[in-house]
Amino acid sequence: MITHLSLGDVNATVIPGQNVDIRLWTRPDQVEEQAMRQLHNIAALPWAFKHVAVMPDVHYGKGATVGSVIAMRDAVSPAAVGVDIGCGMAAVRTSLHANDLPDDLGRVRAEIEKAVPVGFGMHRASAFDERDAADWTTFWRGFDSLAEGAKAELDRALHQMGTLGGGNHFIEVCLDTTGQVWVMLHSGSRGVGNVLAQHHISVAKGLAHNAELPDPDLAVFLASTPEMAAYRHDLYWAQDYARRNRAVMLRLVCGVLRDQFPQVTFEEPISCHHNYVAEETHFGEDVMVTRKGAIRAGQGDLGIIPGSMGTGSYIVRGLGNPDSFSSASHGAGRRMSRTKARKQFSAEDLAEQTKGVECRKDSGVVDEIPAAYKDIDEVIANQSDLVEVVAKLKQVVCVKG
Repeated sequence: MITHLSLGDVNATVIPGQNVDIRLWTRPDQVEEQAMRQLHNIAALPWAFKHVAVMPDVHYGKGATVGSVIAMRDAVSPAAVGVDIGCGMAAVRTSLHANDLPDDLGRVRAEIEKAVPVGFGMHRASAFDERDAADWTTFWRGFDSLAEGAKAELDRALHQMGTLGGGNHFIEVCLDTTGQVWVMLHSGSRGVGNVLAQHHISVAKGLAHNAELPDPDLAVFLASTPEMAAYRHDLYWAQDYARRNRAVMLRLVCGVLRDQFPQVTFEEPISCHHNYVAEETHFGEDVMVTRKGAIRAGQGDLGIIPGSMGTGSYIVRGLGNPDSFSSASHGAGRRMSRTKARKQFSAEDLAEQTKGVECRKDSGVVDEIPAAYKDIDEVIANQSDLVEVVAKLKQVVCVKG
């Protein structure tokens, strides 16, 4: 039986699961059939704790749905993190206002694309330096103890530090409702994070205790095993790589603005993962929480929830709702696959839906068209018991991979 719970002025929906319940911050009819099957598979896992928290941007993913928060006792599923370990957001408010910007933002976009390689591009020389962190040597030393398959990635990882990648990753210059200029970006752990994720998912699938799972992609590592120790080591290194990658990019983009607007100053940046694992205490128990397409929204935590490349984004402050394991959505969430979007829309449609934004408007990014995503305003409204809005942003420049 499906139960509707009143949470302030929001309705949460609880769906009974085999081992734990599924708690939705959206209507069940907004969850695609494939994704709902995945949620039931997760709720059947013997290690799942309390309930599965499902964010309003939920959609189908590999093994675990994107937009799911899963707490486990003494176990963790690498597929419930995603293959882009540590993917997340960074944003900073600047001292610039809308009237400081030129009418034609083409040069701003071109200089950002020159400073930050996109797609498969890499820096010719390592981009990080002493301005980014004092512990780079210690950090890179950790590469020596990563899984064997990742060691061949060292040179690429060095040159991908401070790069964007492709897909839904982006760099934006935005305006808030007061006309203040923000810089915002979205990226993760690049090639090395993917290699580590695929390696550990494969290892987990081969473990005997995972033989009878409803979905092999939900294979888990168990606490106090060598496999879990190896995964935690590589996972936390990749999450750190992703965080540093965003920090380097943010410095490079801010440098572009400083070159073009010498008077600019920057506030303290906001940074948050949305594909990651954290060891936390919830409902009195120590658990491993995977947020795949979700951000931490503890009491007072600042977070970033982006929309699509033509709609806008939100800076939010967490309310620490225990029922969501202090979490919130990571974005608008896709409402159609990339393949379907490419079939349904054209470059002309993209140009129409991104009017007023200096960005690519060609067929190569049609799969990122705003109509392929859920309504970001509705997604925010569905989680008013999870976060409060600090600022609403609208992009005027968007750089895609």
